[in-house]
Amino acid sequence: MRILFCVIIAILCAFGSYAQKVDADGVPVPASVVKKPVNGRYHFITEQGDTALMVVLNNVTVFPPMKFKNKKQEEFYWRTVRDVKRTLPYAKLIAETLLETYEYIETLPTQKEREAHLSQMEKEIFAQYKPQLKKFTKSQGKMLVKLINRETNQSSYNILKAFLGSFRAGFWQTFGKFFGVSLKTSYKPDKNADDAIIERVCILVEQGQL
Repeated sequence: MRILFCVIIAILCAFGSYAQKVDADGVPVPASVVKKPVNGRYHFITEQGDTALMVVLNNVTVFPPMKFKNKKQEEFYWRTVRDVKRTLPYAKLIAETLLETYEYIETLPTQKEREAHLSQMEKEIFAQYKPQLKKFTKSQGKMLVKLINRETNQSSYNILKAFLGSFRAGFWQTFGKFFGVSLKTSYKPDKNADDAIIERVCILVEQGQL
């Protein structure tokens, strides 16, 4: 479990520290006024010098009642519900900060400065996330890697490669595989039965039905 924690920390360190603010109603507030979705639901826009809040209603997906083929599938389903509820917020956090952190890293003029920034960031993020992540089970760690793929539409390996380079990404991939964690984990709910169940659970959690 220790190595799984280190792999997850490595993924988080690729994005930078991020402290999301919320208003009195719990609505996410970005650092600056933007015209794109925050959490896929809220848009902050400026009209005539004023800041307005628009609520965009999400589509609602209705599923037929779940029918389990056997006891094993039922156990997988409820284990998936537990793991998705635990890890989906972290996957969304990573997706939300991906672009912001990438743009910041690009402003640093030299590779040395980027490495120094990542090193400092690693210390800060380790301290911030250690209490939560060290409680993750192995299955929850694997679920987080899979949901990062869902939220960003790319594998954790490719994300690490983009930020840290091929060598360091390859190191973490090899390191993780010794403990059953592949950063190249795919997510294909349209082709994989287990992923289809995960997608169903994710949607139900997002809609507040689980």
